[in-house]
Amino acid sequence: MEISRINNLDFETLMNVLSSPKITESQKTQFLLKNQSQITTIIETKITSSEFENLMQKRVIQKFRPLKNSFTKQGDKVILAKALEIEPSNVSAYIKNTTSIMQNVDELDFLPQDKMEMLKTYVYRHGSKDELVAFLDYELQKAKDITKVLYKTLEYYSGGVADYFIRPIHRMDNKTLIKIFQIINKNIKQSKSTGQLSDVRAKKLAKWALIRIYQIQNNSK
Repeated sequence: MEISRINNLDFETLMNVLSSPKITESQKTQFLLKNQSQITTIIETKITSSEFENLMQKRVIQKFRPLKNSFTKQGDKVILAKALEIEPSNVSAYIKNTTSIMQNVDELDFLPQDKMEMLKTYVYRHGSKDELVAFLDYELQKAKDITKVLYKTLEYYSGGVADYFIRPIHRMDNKTLIKIFQIINKNIKQSKSTGQLSDVRAKKLAKWALIRIYQIQNNSK
């Protein structure tokens, strides 16, 4: 696919552009900027209420309690350091090292699950965007039900990705939008290949996720 040859933009074309490994991130970013108005129209009109209900009909209803923002970042760092039995000054390096391992190994159980959950909670509140993407990839790879995980993390007041971009210091730029969608799309395809999702549900879930990410980006602005 060559971006320069795209004349009529529709939702399928948008999905193909963002997920194509042959198109650079820079080209994708420019594509989003150039077609911002048209993409907004496509996003707003693509998914219907019946399609959404069909996508979510098998989702287990859950109630989520929002994370309490009673601690500052420094306070959270001290709490995390105590739980990990390291010095607060070493937290950033610990997360950086963990992120590097996550991105370069196939076995994801190199840390106990409770420590991973602590790190994920901290990263989803205070981490860098690259750390957020890495932990999202980890979470989706480990998910037993990717639909439920995506629905949770892309909704507000769940302590997930959506809440990260509520914070005034975090803004979702186009580069981050592309990375997040690529991670989600990759894991949806993996879930389809293992039989967790049918082809139809995988396509609907990917479309819903892209729409939701775009909404989160607009809200974060």
